[in-house]
Amino acid sequence: MTSAVQSEISPELRGFREVQRLAYACAEAVAGQLRSGVTEREAARMQRVWLRERGVRDWFHLPFAWFGDRTAFAGFRVPLQFFPTDRKLEPGMPFILDMAPVYKGYTADVGYSGCLGLNPLHDRLLADLEAHRELILREVRERRSLREIYEDVERLMTAQGYANRHRAYPFGVIAHKVDRVAERRWSPSVFGFGTQSLKGLVSDAVHGHRDGWSPLWSPYRFSDHPPQPGLWAVEPHLGFRGTGAKFEEILVVTDSEDPEQSAFWLDDDLPHVRRWAEERVAA
Repeated sequence: MTSAVQSEISPELRGFREVQRLAYACAEAVAGQLRSGVTEREAARMQRVWLRERGVRDWFHLPFAWFGDRTAFAGFRVPLQFFPTDRKLEPGMPFILDMAPVYKGYTADVGYSGCLGLNPLHDRLLADLEAHRELILREVRERRSLREIYEDVERLMTAQGYANRHRAYPFGVIAHKVDRVAERRWSPSVFGFGTQSLKGLVSDAVHGHRDGWSPLWSPYRFSDHPPQPGLWAVEPHLGFRGTGAKFEEILVVTDSEDPEQSAFWLDDDLPHVRRWAEERVAA
């Protein structure tokens, strides 16, 4: 996305960009505090505390943290395995922080991949994610079906030598729609998901089923339709022999006939995008 597009976004999109930046600031702050011996549960709690201190009172889902081979969802079979555990961080170990706060009624869902110390394999996975961000944007602008784009992402992962780990998510999703939710001082959660946001997703699913689209971007037939206008939290997730890495950020899809306006990433000033730019300069 060009800076011109970013500068011209609507007040509505600025609200989503604000909460996405807040979430990534949380991820960077917590990542900077992680030390050997910290558990996944402690890292998830650090994210909750940091965001609550800055006014977050509702969630699409509560924060997650995955360490070591859990970043590649090794052995994951049931949804409960996604929740934080007592796994302790060790030197050289990769980690993923994932959080989805709601702030001022706007929703974000971000994924931040890092490592405690040096890990060349993890660095390689992070670098190879850039091609997925480019592929997804290009094919959404071409109005390929979500299912086709999903399959192309998976083919690229295979060509790179990786396994598709977002296949392990419920319904195998690579993305889901996000929307505004009614502001509440406090909103209850069910199995880690905010009830307000779940209501919105269910409503989208009902309306989408009637009109021939789904708010879940999956490899299945219900995603065999062009991208639906709206905001999509997209998270390609690579895995290789017990090491996983991903990013997650908002992709904006519109009904514009102008290719650049028809789809664009909400923000290019994000940690993984800055990292890729720095690596190109260094090369």
